[in-house]
Amino acid sequence: MNMDFASDFTMTINGRAAWATETLAVVNPATEAVIAHVPDIASVQLDEAVTAARQAFGDWKDVGIAKRQALLRALGDRLADHADEFALLLTREQGKPLADAAMEIGTGIYWLQEMAGQALEPDILSDAPERRVELRHVPIGVVAAIAPWNFPVGLAIWKIAPSLLAGNVMLLKPSPFTPLTSLKLGELAREILPPGVLNVVSGSDRLGPWITEHPGIDKIAFTGSTATGKAVMRSAAGNLKRVTLELGGNDPAIVLPDADVEAVIPRLFWAAFANAGQICIASKRIYVHESLYDRFATAMVDYAKSVKIGDGTEQGVQIGPIQNRPQFDRVRALLADARSAGTRFLLGGDVPEGQGYFIPIAIADNPDEKSRVVAEEAFGPVLPLLKFSNVDEVVARANDSPYGLAASVWGTNLDAAQAVADRIEAGTVWINTVQDLGPGQPFGGHKQSGLGVENGREGLLEYCNPQVIVRCAAPT
Repeated sequence: MNMDFASDFTMTINGRAAWATETLAVVNPATEAVIAHVPDIASVQLDEAVTAARQAFGDWKDVGIAKRQALLRALGDRLADHADEFALLLTREQGKPLADAAMEIGTGIYWLQEMAGQALEPDILSDAPERRVELRHVPIGVVAAIAPWNFPVGLAIWKIAPSLLAGNVMLLKPSPFTPLTSLKLGELAREILPPGVLNVVSGSDRLGPWITEHPGIDKIAFTGSTATGKAVMRSAAGNLKRVTLELGGNDPAIVLPDADVEAVIPRLFWAAFANAGQICIASKRIYVHESLYDRFATAMVDYAKSVKIGDGTEQGVQIGPIQNRPQFDRVRALLADARSAGTRFLLGGDVPEGQGYFIPIAIADNPDEKSRVVAEEAFGPVLPLLKFSNVDEVVARANDSPYGLAASVWGTNLDAAQAVADRIEAGTVWINTVQDLGPGQPFGGHKQSGLGVENGREGLLEYCNPQVIVRCAAPT
């Protein structure tokens, strides 16, 4: 396939290119220049996409798991053929450094290939001669995936792979801030998947509610903020759509008194600031034992000063801009509020004027626990360092949040670290590592960080309805 990665961005509806009478501008966050225009779908076109998916569902669910596995692998192979073009396009629309964009594309390819190796065999609950009970996992129908702007390819594939593998058909809606790579992924799929199996549509803010309210859609898989997730859930209730919601987090990291500061600093720096802090599982609050705090804070600031921020296409850049203007304004307002409240910053805290949505790394020095800079999810390069004196105290502070997505604990005594991890209220707790995910590993949040899980067998089951078959001998 000869793909034009500079222009000609079209939707995929029923296996064919689709345009719209209205368009949206896509902005490069590093330059604020408009780099493309994409279709802003009309409601009648959404109906067409849902109808196409519904018509494709019968054949797709009956095609057999082996065929679906093979086609997912083929989609991964085709993406690999164009990995370099996708990575550059991703950097231009999202802002992340080119090396990070290449990693996201590579991870997406890996996810497609690994998920294609999974399957859901029936569970035999009883197998007596007179009564056999079998639990099957059948596809739900038409799934709508709503993907975010921080990892537009990777998190779309987290939904595409298990949904299609389970026998569902899909409508993918990327963020209006980062639609380009998703539209190109749809273009790749046209030559691999049957028409209607994967439809990719783009649109403005009106499109999300259209999707969540649409009576022809059976399930919503959403990644985004908790506030928007609540709105999705309310809207989906109209026809009792199934929902999987991967939402916000305010992930604590706890550095115990026996931690090796020099070894931990690089891991926790990137846990906090990779992708300019725009990661749902970023370490957003770092609690450091008081005996290590000063040394830790100095080392973190020194490391931060060595990191290059800039346009992700430039050589050596390690952190790019905030992805979009609204988020840039939110982070800037959060910093201004912290300054006005008297928060002391060890580094950064101000946002200079200039081209692009760049915010310098900001490290706050032991701010008040109830301050916005601690209590809110910044989703930007803002990190509070916080002192603690004992384990009971830090566990209580770490758990004092409406969120419960992930957390990490750091220390050389593994039993002590495990004892702390066991008390943390979060869907994933890492010990001496962070952001360690895999296609076979379930991922989901506690409290207001989400509903349901992604990845692993449990994530695959999110795209199925349970069906129990009870078989008895004919009565005589």
